[in-house]
Amino acid sequence: MILFAATVFTSAFLLFLVQPIIAKQILPWFGGTAAVWTTCMVFFQLVLLAGYAYSDAVSRKLAPRAQAILHTALLLASLAFLPILASESWKPDPDTEPGGRILLLLAATIGLPYFLLSTTGPLVQAWFARSFPSGTVYRLFALSNLASLLALIAYPPVIEPASTLAAQAWGWSALYVLFAVLCAASAWKATRATIEQPLAASSATAAAGPAPGAGAYLMWFGLSALGSLMLLAITSHITQNVASVPFLWIVPLVLYLLSFILVFDVGTGRGRSGWYSRTWALPALFALLAGMAYFLFDNLGVMDIRGAVALYSAGLFVACMFCHGELAAMRPAPKYLTRFYLMVSVGGAAGGLFVGLIAPRVFDTYLELPLALVACGLLAAWLTWKSRAEIPWTMVRIGVPAVALAITGVVGWLSLEYLSYIRENALLVTRSFYGTLRVKEHPRGTSESPTRSLVHGVINHGWQYTDPSLRMQPISYFGPNSGIARALDFYSGRPRRIGIVGLGVGVFTAWGEAGDSFRIYELDPEVVKIAREQFWYLSGSKAKIEVVTGDGRLNLERDPPQKFDLLSVDAFSSGSIPIHLLTREALQAYKRHLAPGGVIVYNVTNRFVRLAPVLKLVAEAEGMKAIRISDDPSEDKYSGTEYVLVTENEQLAADKRFEDAERIDPIPGLKPWTDSFNNLFKVVK
Repeated sequence: MILFAATVFTSAFLLFLVQPIIAKQILPWFGGTAAVWTTCMVFFQLVLLAGYAYSDAVSRKLAPRAQAILHTALLLASLAFLPILASESWKPDPDTEPGGRILLLLAATIGLPYFLLSTTGPLVQAWFARSFPSGTVYRLFALSNLASLLALIAYPPVIEPASTLAAQAWGWSALYVLFAVLCAASAWKATRATIEQPLAASSATAAAGPAPGAGAYLMWFGLSALGSLMLLAITSHITQNVASVPFLWIVPLVLYLLSFILVFDVGTGRGRSGWYSRTWALPALFALLAGMAYFLFDNLGVMDIRGAVALYSAGLFVACMFCHGELAAMRPAPKYLTRFYLMVSVGGAAGGLFVGLIAPRVFDTYLELPLALVACGLLAAWLTWKSRAEIPWTMVRIGVPAVALAITGVVGWLSLEYLSYIRENALLVTRSFYGTLRVKEHPRGTSESPTRSLVHGVINHGWQYTDPSLRMQPISYFGPNSGIARALDFYSGRPRRIGIVGLGVGVFTAWGEAGDSFRIYELDPEVVKIAREQFWYLSGSKAKIEVVTGDGRLNLERDPPQKFDLLSVDAFSSGSIPIHLLTREALQAYKRHLAPGGVIVYNVTNRFVRLAPVLKLVAEAEGMKAIRISDDPSEDKYSGTEYVLVTENEQLAADKRFEDAERIDPIPGLKPWTDSFNNLFKVVK
């Protein structure tokens, strides 16, 4: 029993540990956005589905010895993928469609090892059921989710700060070799239970039970798909529409895994659904569905970030307990467990495909969460109706399902109100791989003209007056006292060459004069289109403007030296931190493009992390000086900002424009970030 348990635990630990390791390797190549993680999740779910399909086919159609031979051969072949280091040949060209390339890259880098890890849970449980017919096989499923949870929780505070990406990849690869040995040993151990006899044909080696019908398969699929849909939809919502807090994406995944652990903890006295019971879960679910729908949009109530995160986290946890608790109650006899896991995986992959690949191409905004809330309510209302016979009093027996359906109707109505709010004052709502973009027009404080703004998630990426006489005022994050405006003014009196990583709506180009030239690097082609068609900065600037699409750092690495007087690094996806633009290697790439005496200006304005200490260490490692300039203007047309200027120019550092520069306080234990060693955990406020 220990051998099977160790195999399941090790495989599940590696299964989830590889996800942040490989995602962090490729994030810099695709803009460092949350969309990369979502696409990786789609890959993981698809391969998990393939692994479960393999486990089901092998356990039903092959004799135990044939299973052991095939699986051992595949384990040996998978060792050729080690170590799991992504080849730089996969770096995308500017016109590359990112979603498909990420999927291919992952398949080439971790495809077979991840596939075999995915097969382990159901396959080893089938071997266990054959070897120990009286054992509680579904507790191994809870054990696997516990191992996954431990890997997920350990990575940010323990593994990431202590090792480089290369060391993480090699360490994971070493553990994978151990897993391969354990898994092969388990396969051959299982052959001793029933020699040359397939599991499906042997009633003596697995607990018998009724074969599941079509309704059971449909419910397995629907419940698992809904759980996956709720996970990804709520993760997208709280990370892009509530707060772009580092590591916030971990919270939903932890709750998702925890629900599996609790409902499949089928020890003595806990029934078929572990800690799940409709008695408490359904009332809590309906209340939380209504609460989440109500607070989908901020004009129906004021809610702080902590309250919003708590609400949506609680809602996700109860929804997952509902979906997975009902799944646990419907689980079949061990004889059919591989088919059960296969359908659960099909549902999970369907939910992931919908959120990760289908929805961005079908919807112009995030409709996944409203749809998930309504679907969850309808399914819960239907199950409430089905279980009405368990309610003792007739009036209550009729009233409870009616109330459940009524609440679901309210959730649907609130979801429609949310869609109306999204489009309120919106001239344009569109969606790309990198998220939803809205162009909104509204008054701003006591200003003399309405403003037009570009909003991505929770972040406003700049605004502009609509009045033709005011349009070319540089407002929002580029006021006259901002660090970047002061830096540009330092080079006044001659033609200036400016580089910009991150276009926004192009506000900075309003500072351009005749003879100046701006070369702008923008990741998202949709942002370029919006800046040209919905705003007037690019067309109205006196300077020469050229725009290059694709990841800014990759394009700078490809470009010949540009001799910029000033290079602005101001690229955010919603409020996500693009770490690959802040490392020592990134600074080395920027330095290559500076003219003598030039300066790199980083926008480090952020509510959740302290980036100035990082840039100070990175600058000092390259023999440069870091200057921090904060600005908190009182006028509505400007926003408070914090910029860090990095330069070798002593004259700039001593100039009176920067005499109010603020001290950059160090963070104990913080080291300069590099491409292979960086950690947001240290800089969270």
